[in-house]
Amino acid sequence: MSKTERRRILAVEDDPEMLALLQDHLVGEGYQVVGLTRGVEALARMRGESFDVILTDLKMPDVDGMEVLRAARELQRDVPVILITAFGSIQHAIQAIRHGAYDYAAKPFAMEEISLLIGKALEDRRLREENRRLREEVAGRYRLDNLLGASRAMQVVFSLIRQAAPGDANVLIMGETGTGKELVAKAFHYNSPRAKRPFIPVNCAAVPAGLLESELFGHIRGAFTGAISSRRGLFREADGGTLFLDEIGDMAPELQAKLLRVIEDRVVRPVGSDEAVPVNLRLVAATNKDLVARIREGLFREDLYYRLAVIPIPLPPLRERREDIPLLAEHFLRRAAAALGKDGLSFSTDAMAALLRHPWPGNVRELENVIERAVTLTPGQLVPADALLLDLSLAPGPAALFAQMACRPSLEALTSEYVALVLKEADGDKAKAAKILGVSKRTLYRWESHADDSLTLPETR
Repeated sequence: MSKTERRRILAVEDDPEMLALLQDHLVGEGYQVVGLTRGVEALARMRGESFDVILTDLKMPDVDGMEVLRAARELQRDVPVILITAFGSIQHAIQAIRHGAYDYAAKPFAMEEISLLIGKALEDRRLREENRRLREEVAGRYRLDNLLGASRAMQVVFSLIRQAAPGDANVLIMGETGTGKELVAKAFHYNSPRAKRPFIPVNCAAVPAGLLESELFGHIRGAFTGAISSRRGLFREADGGTLFLDEIGDMAPELQAKLLRVIEDRVVRPVGSDEAVPVNLRLVAATNKDLVARIREGLFREDLYYRLAVIPIPLPPLRERREDIPLLAEHFLRRAAAALGKDGLSFSTDAMAALLRHPWPGNVRELENVIERAVTLTPGQLVPADALLLDLSLAPGPAALFAQMACRPSLEALTSEYVALVLKEADGDKAKAAKILGVSKRTLYRWESHADDSLTLPETR
């Protein structure tokens, strides 16, 4: 922070001449300085006044610098303490750093060295305060009273979080893409005794299968080609906190077995190592897949499912809790409007009616994106229905799509391309894709086998 803010420094030095030099220099640097020659006086001033940095000699006749440091840790815990010591007492200064001192300066020193140490101490304190503020802000965002949902289904979810968050039982969150699974995972973490420890998320579908084991459990140097240094792994990074395994349904079966062993033994073995490293964390997993169906298909371990689903949390899609749409829409409207400097916006009656009619295949995430877009496109104070861009007539119809094609594809090619698009929308879930297409899974497999890669449908916006 700028010195023009007149940061207050407590300087304690039993040599009056040295103290006078320090005071003159630091006042000239723009600081307010309280200079004292006795440690006992410093203890008294710390009880009644606050300081931004404490600069104290280590060796003093009555109360020495170590006692000043101990008092500072009790009375003004976040204030950095810099020790001044003779060369022969450096070992004592290092010992003081182990007990919480910020740094030390050995006599004789240049005044610029003191200025540099104080500047670094103030910046370090500013960063720590900023980090604490951000942590508190994040934790507040996921307090239960800040989670939105008036529907009975969401009230059940909130009740489960309230009851289960204080414990350590594993949690499995199930729901379609965009329903807010990570939001619920963070609510479990930030409403638990682990809230001040790390929340570490990993998307199991986004990490290549060959790398996920190392990502989770770590590896030692030389464990495989390219392992030029050791890696701790996310289980150890999350130690004491919460590890969030998103898209757990996409994890390869062989890795599922290793995950099960970690859950049972509470130790991880880095790739290439026989060392078992204990871990203490809470495991929260999430999936948009039907894990029971994947168990029947031999794609997911039943024993792992039951280990993960100690606390099962089913999240309903937005179309099944339409009474929450106005509440969520207003929340997203206020947030987007504030970000764009458009405070005071509200929905027109037609716009809210359109929001309530829409099927929301992308769930809450889609709703948030639609509202942000609408706020951007709204020139006045009232969001009109057409700013939502939910009217299907605004998207190109079949004739418009057909006109954009450079050739006239065969029906078989067109079918194959459409099947590919639906599979992509369904995240590769063939059962879900077949349901959207209104065909059996056998028909879907047959269509896939006749896919023609030469056709690409134009993108629509």
